[in-house]
Amino acid sequence: MTYDPIGRLLLTPVDREAPERTLRLRGLGLGQRPEPALDAFAGELARMTGAAYAMVNFIDEHRQFFAGLHAPPGDPGERFMARNHGYCPYVVVRRKALVLEDVRDFPRFAGNALVDEIGVRSYLGAPLIDRTGLALGTVCVADTEPRRWGRTGLETIKAFAARLMTEISRREAGTP
Repeated sequence: MTYDPIGRLLLTPVDREAPERTLRLRGLGLGQRPEPALDAFAGELARMTGAAYAMVNFIDEHRQFFAGLHAPPGDPGERFMARNHGYCPYVVVRRKALVLEDVRDFPRFAGNALVDEIGVRSYLGAPLIDRTGLALGTVCVADTEPRRWGRTGLETIKAFAARLMTEISRREAGTP
């Protein structure tokens, strides 16, 4: 974790794998541009979970990039986000799914900029771990209302992450 000069705990954990991840993402051709197939994947995830937002998020040394994005009607949805915003950097470093039914219940996460900027109240995300063991990013959903994701939500997000990693492995191998 990092601390501000006053000594308060901040969300963004130290990410020692960021340089290696950045090279791996470039080698896979991921995290540089929106991809219609990943937008469709995010849309399917949003429908399955009933969440307002769904993302396929790749995280490099400097930023987060939503290569797949579903946002509510009228919300253009930003494709880039600072590394110190949101919950995905924590999922990537931790390498485990994260379930936040109400972010305000967790002091570490309640002060995140997304709570104030777009009103995020709940989050569900799972890491995208490739064949080399690197966490490339996340598959995640967020909502503006507290949500009881429960075991079903956790199983759903993990299944979507596994499915996407299978697709990325096929892409890397050059098979359909």
